Amino acid sequence: MLKSSPSPHVAIVGAGPGGLASAMLLAREGIPVTIFEREPAVGGRTRTIHAPGGYKFDIGPTFFLYPRVLKDIFEVCGERLEDHVELKRLDPQYHLVFEGGGDIRATYDLERLEQEIARLAPADARNVRRFLDDNREKLEAFRPVLEQAFSSPADLFSPAMLAALPKLRPFSSVDSDLKRYFADPRVRLAFSFQTKYLGMSPFQCPSLFTILSFLEYEHGVFHPMGGCGAVSEAMANVARKMGVDIRLNTPVDRILYENGEAVGLEAAGERFAAGSVVVNGDFGHAMRRLVPEEMRPRWKNRKLDRAKISCSTFMLYLGIEGDLGDLAHHTILLSKEYERNIHEITNGILPEEPSIYIHHAGVTDPSLAPKGHASLYVLVPVPNLRCGIDWAQEAPRYRRIALERLKVLGLTDIESRIRYERVVTPRGWEDEFAVFEGATFNLAHNLTQMLYFRPNNRFGRNVYLVGGGTHPGSGLPVIYEGARITTRLLLEDRERRKIGNDAPEPAVAPLSEAAL
Repeated sequence: MLKSSPSPHVAIVGAGPGGLASAMLLAREGIPVTIFEREPAVGGRTRTIHAPGGYKFDIGPTFFLYPRVLKDIFEVCGERLEDHVELKRLDPQYHLVFEGGGDIRATYDLERLEQEIARLAPADARNVRRFLDDNREKLEAFRPVLEQAFSSPADLFSPAMLAALPKLRPFSSVDSDLKRYFADPRVRLAFSFQTKYLGMSPFQCPSLFTILSFLEYEHGVFHPMGGCGAVSEAMANVARKMGVDIRLNTPVDRILYENGEAVGLEAAGERFAAGSVVVNGDFGHAMRRLVPEEMRPRWKNRKLDRAKISCSTFMLYLGIEGDLGDLAHHTILLSKEYERNIHEITNGILPEEPSIYIHHAGVTDPSLAPKGHASLYVLVPVPNLRCGIDWAQEAPRYRRIALERLKVLGLTDIESRIRYERVVTPRGWEDEFAVFEGATFNLAHNLTQMLYFRPNNRFGRNVYLVGGGTHPGSGLPVIYEGARITTRLLLEDRERRKIGNDAPEPAVAPLSEAAL
């Protein structure tokens, strides 16, 4: 038995971005925090791996958006983000290549951006500023919603939510909303491909998410020098300085419960008492592994199995000898049949001429590869594991397809110059990185899985969630905001218990399972 009186400790499962941010914020309040991380390094998928030959690769995220939230977290902890990580703003932000013809070198310089778009669609260029102005208002209206917790259905009718509704057009998709500004489908793609950051289609993703491209143009796309893992390492360094105990190579086996509330966890065969447990793991995977089904009445296995989840990705991490010409830091090749590709992925079919994303950070950051070499990250959106594709059989063929697609960008002799190679398929995402069904971008962000309908930040008695699987959702700045919400709830619950009124939100929400 672990519980005689509540432990002052907080145990955090996972040293990903949300877990690290939560640890910093809790340590600031003088709370003893221990992070349990199964990998030998911090960051989760937001880490930079060192490969043989001197190549470095970001595993997942390859750029940094909207640093304001993380800067705020560092500041309240008495630190300055810029003292720990150099964030270099990119210009151009990325190079969009339309296989059907044309390209855009996207920039935050509005005059140049208008000129780029005018080369494809002069009439659309005249609406760029109106789009940005409208989305500036939309973000300001929705920011309070992103910053509030959704712990009960009543929160859906909060003053912030009611104030934001007129701006949201909830039943319109990103693409349909963009038609109010841009007639050319290529221009709409330039302002909507960002829905792929959520693993969703611009033809289905709620129109709220036009704010993603707005954030890029208004606030910049940044490269953390040394890779995105440098941000995670900086957060871990500050957390350790504040007294946080980070235990690497220590997988958590289960959360321990007594009388319906969490009292600690078991990790590496040992029991650890904790008054609060914060779970920063992939939601679907972590729930099945760590939390007994009776402790998650709104998210039983049956519901997890039918939850809407994102697409997956087929990854190539390539160490290349020699020059890559004028390949940009970020390049997106948008297939001639982009909409058909999206339809195929959604319906479990592998596209034969897929769109691809290429990260060539050496343009900006020479530390990521030896001199005369390049580290190339190639991402191809593909269906998640629910479609039953046999990746042991398909991987070699799809590797060839991905390398052929690089030739469209002028990279015709890549294969002969590969000096290091790692392939990660959707099966690899699940088996190597503990990603539920290989859905790289977590639960989908459709209307029935957002706000209150997403797994709540307060997930039962003494258990809290942080990361892309809880409110507000996926993406680094959003996950950092989620850490602020989660830690605020945890601190409120601790204060309530301290004054003798132990009444956190119930584990069983008042809205019935059938209503979800």
